[in-house]
Amino acid sequence: MLNTGEEKPLIGKRIGILGKGGSGKSTVAVLLTKALRDLGYHVCLLDADSTNVGLARALGFEQSPKTLLEYFGGMVFSGGSVTCPVDDPTPLPGADIYLDRIPPQFFVKKDEITLLTAGKIGELGPGAGCDGPVAKIARDFQILNEGEPVVTLVDFKAGFEDTARGAITNLDWAIVVVDPTLAAIQMASDMCDMVARLKAMELPATMHLESPELVALANRIFIEARINGVLSVLNKVQNIEIENYLRKELSARSIEPIGAIYEDPSMSITWLKGEPLAGREAEQEAQKIAKALETSEALVNEVEV
Repeated sequence: MLNTGEEKPLIGKRIGILGKGGSGKSTVAVLLTKALRDLGYHVCLLDADSTNVGLARALGFEQSPKTLLEYFGGMVFSGGSVTCPVDDPTPLPGADIYLDRIPPQFFVKKDEITLLTAGKIGELGPGAGCDGPVAKIARDFQILNEGEPVVTLVDFKAGFEDTARGAITNLDWAIVVVDPTLAAIQMASDMCDMVARLKAMELPATMHLESPELVALANRIFIEARINGVLSVLNKVQNIEIENYLRKELSARSIEPIGAIYEDPSMSITWLKGEPLAGREAEQEAQKIAKALETSEALVNEVEV
């Protein structure tokens, strides 16, 4: 039962989960989804990873919903209406929507968690085109609040490509998942740099756009980007020595993680078997991460006031 009586700073917010391949971002997405649910939010998790599968079962659903790519009319490369945000920055029509306006085959819902899938390239066949249209859905799609404390999480595909496409411009927070690799540390640092440049109103590349109107629109989307900043979460940590090393390296780059999830072989097995994700210590840490996220948003609100 949702507790809507107390103030919830994350209502209406969009939070992106990003990371390099193999960092465990989908694990963090599932754990954070359940943690925010336990804090009294209705969590809408948008699976915007165009290749990986398994989120539905990890959340305890028997099957994934039909994709929003199909709901919005299909990819432009196949005669549909959903375009790549690089080629066409125009906002996706109807992307801000109340959940009860979406046909039930396009989402699955249980215990105040709603899962939606942007689109999967694998099922479209060879030569279907790039996954830019999936990135546009990731950029624009948001469930509107209607008397419920809704927060939207977006599980992006691995790497920087969606960030370069401007898919993070409509986020309030970007969470970078850092596993014990130098590449993950560098990605967290690069993401902080990208967001800093975005907040400094650095404009996107538009030389390929022939229309002055589209150039102006692309520039406006970047200028009006609402993202507050980047947070990081350590994942797959084997021991305290590795945790301390990761924290030291990130601190040297002015990054302070809001949580550390230790490696749990049982969670790897659940991904392999397609079972609901569970791990007592990881779930407890996810609760701390969710509360730290609330605190970060509350601090931003205080500054704005």
